[in-house]
Amino acid sequence: MKIPTSSALPPPARCPKNGQGTDVASRCHKHEPFEQAPMYVAVLTYLGFGIVTLFGYLRDFLRAVGLEKCNIAQEREKQKDFVPLYQDFENFYTRNLYMRVRDNWNRPICSLPGPVFDLMERVSDDYNWTFRFTGKTIHNVINMGSYNYLGFAENNADFLKTVADKVRQYGVGVCSTRQEIGNLSIHEELEQLVANFLGVESAMTYGMGFATNSMNIPALVGRGCLILSDELNHTSLILGARLSGATIRVFKHNNMQSLEKMLKEAVCSGQPRTHRPWKKILIVVEGIYSMEGSVVLLPEVIALKKKYKAYLYLDEAHSIGAVGQTGRGVTELFNVNPADVDVMMGTFTKSFGASGGYIAGKKELVDYLRTHSHSAVYATAMSPPATEQIIRAMKCIMGKDGSTEGLRRIRQLAENTKYFRSRLKEMGFIIYGNNDSPVVPVLLYMPAKVVAFAREMLARKIGVVVVGFPATPITEARARFCVSAAHTRDMLNQVLDCMNEVGDLLCLKFSRRKYSPQPDLCDETDFELDS
Repeated sequence: MKIPTSSALPPPARCPKNGQGTDVASRCHKHEPFEQAPMYVAVLTYLGFGIVTLFGYLRDFLRAVGLEKCNIAQEREKQKDFVPLYQDFENFYTRNLYMRVRDNWNRPICSLPGPVFDLMERVSDDYNWTFRFTGKTIHNVINMGSYNYLGFAENNADFLKTVADKVRQYGVGVCSTRQEIGNLSIHEELEQLVANFLGVESAMTYGMGFATNSMNIPALVGRGCLILSDELNHTSLILGARLSGATIRVFKHNNMQSLEKMLKEAVCSGQPRTHRPWKKILIVVEGIYSMEGSVVLLPEVIALKKKYKAYLYLDEAHSIGAVGQTGRGVTELFNVNPADVDVMMGTFTKSFGASGGYIAGKKELVDYLRTHSHSAVYATAMSPPATEQIIRAMKCIMGKDGSTEGLRRIRQLAENTKYFRSRLKEMGFIIYGNNDSPVVPVLLYMPAKVVAFAREMLARKIGVVVVGFPATPITEARARFCVSAAHTRDMLNQVLDCMNEVGDLLCLKFSRRKYSPQPDLCDETDFELDS
């Protein structure tokens, strides 16, 4: 059965002739190479995981013979003949590795998650199986983990006056879908504002950012279609691709040779067994990759999608508002035409300090999704205060509030990002990502160092997010810093001083490169305009 589409998507291109290639220059925002750690670091990392795994099996044996108390969830005796709800072996990592270090995650915050926040102190008497609160509060912890890129997650009464007014007018919930009686005038105002902000024909907003990806991709592609997905794409994109029923092939991260090879093979060979042409080929990428801090090579991707007549789905969850001279994301960063991106997706949970997401593009695309997307048909409409918060933040960025506050925040974020990244490189840390990216991963590698780093930083009143396997490759555990325009230079210096101290204490400065604070110079031909 032919999959209906909103824009009568044509078939992919024919097989290209030999010698045809792409030649798109984006040297000013070039791909940042990922520095490799010394060999001994990789060896010690694998050895560390091997040791904790062996101790895990030992502890499982002690639990089985009754020498250690078993705290894991188990089936009730009267349900022993049912299919097991809890798979014992599948939970090995959780109960023996993660549980020992669980105090570094899910920390309860009891204040506004702005540039600083307060934490409720908790302790565990059973090695993190359970926690109890001490009644004390850790005040003024510098927040380096929230996606509050432009500082709009704030409680300034003057800034939030319009949000309070909308709560009085509409309440806090809609209790209906947009297609029934949940379509408010401010929803339509927001969608028009988003379209104007992005420079596209139309846009549609959703109440949940994750569902914007996972529920809309299945509406765009299905059986007989091919999805080419970057290997580091977010889980929401992966879930949406799997739910669609389309064939999925994964290309190497930001590797245009890998992508072009798959595109050429897809166009020349068609579908497996039948060799019929694919109904659609959809390239799925992110603007800024949330774990790597790298920026998509957008001009090159667009060149390839045009060459092979594929379609491009761009997830700008972390890039919209955060990069570009006026916060319009990677299309502005690379100075490309937004019309060259077939499906523009983004979220309001980062730069706009709210919740939800959007899909933007041609009007026929958006009209199609209004009736075919599960997120649009079945999900409750976005709450009025969240809607107004996005409107006031976006108007501030666009200067429609009569001020230059939005532009000031964008410039402050760019300044903070470059300063923080350059100082970390000078200290000798290995960091990933593009110099324009406010997502700054600092590589820690070894599991024991990940845990020690988070605890040492919190002891110095610095709140950080640490990430390890299986969310990252087993040898690339890291701390992920998110820079905000709300961070002052004093705050960043305090964090950097603590990083320098903890880096020396835990021996985390693995970089072997000589860093120069001089910025890379761009060739003047990079700024030539197309005729």
